[in-house]
Amino acid sequence: MEKIVIIPTYNERENVAAILEAIFQLGLGFHVLVIDDSSPDGTAQIVRGLQGKYPSQLFLEERQGKLGLGTAYIYGFKWAVRNNYAFIFEMDADFSHNPKDLIRLYDACKYQGSDVAVGSRYVKGGGNINWPKDRILLSRGGSIYTRLITWMPVQDPTAGFVCYRKEVLETINLDQIKFVGYAFQIEMKFAAWKLGFKIKEVPIIFEDRKFGVSKMNKGIVKEGILGVLNLRWHSLFKNYRNRVKNDGVAMNSFSKEAIAESK
Repeated sequence: MEKIVIIPTYNERENVAAILEAIFQLGLGFHVLVIDDSSPDGTAQIVRGLQGKYPSQLFLEERQGKLGLGTAYIYGFKWAVRNNYAFIFEMDADFSHNPKDLIRLYDACKYQGSDVAVGSRYVKGGGNINWPKDRILLSRGGSIYTRLITWMPVQDPTAGFVCYRKEVLETINLDQIKFVGYAFQIEMKFAAWKLGFKIKEVPIIFEDRKFGVSKMNKGIVKEGILGVLNLRWHSLFKNYRNRVKNDGVAMNSFSKEAIAESK
């Protein structure tokens, strides 16, 4: 098994069937793991209905209660690593991420030597469509703030459209990634960077959702602001690199041999 897309859902009944069909219609062997946090609108039931059509490609994990985006991805990352997927993607269910761009993220990791490929709005060729001005200001401001505080060389650190090589997720101690919103996306990239992995940004056009409700709230924004300061504090004084390194995986395990095996 080579590549799997992790999609967390909460009340995405208007989008989930269409996004799954769009991924499978790429015809490139992508598997999908949907992690649903007990959506009251019946999102999980829709996914179960499609499993008969895609029995070997579509998987569903249901969790009790709304537990947060970051914990959903951590759950999915561990599931994908246990099931030996070589390339592990994260994306939204609402078509803000174009499924066709999965191919470009995959190529960046599979053929272009990247360990982490980020679908980026803020590199040449990237951008936003149909976003209100306040969201654009918040997103761009958050990206600039994050780079200034952390010194991380990623133009779109809050991006949620990402491909990881399995070895990256094996090396990061996922139990030490504590944030759930914007700060989660930042910390995953920060941890990968601190552990010496190569991050490549692939330009994408991010389009605001047409259906459903955004999960953004003041708590997520606050977590992002304080979380970035926390990351910088730990990286300077608390040996952050050792904290997020999985002791079960030596740093040099991501060797040329490991890369060759996944190609």
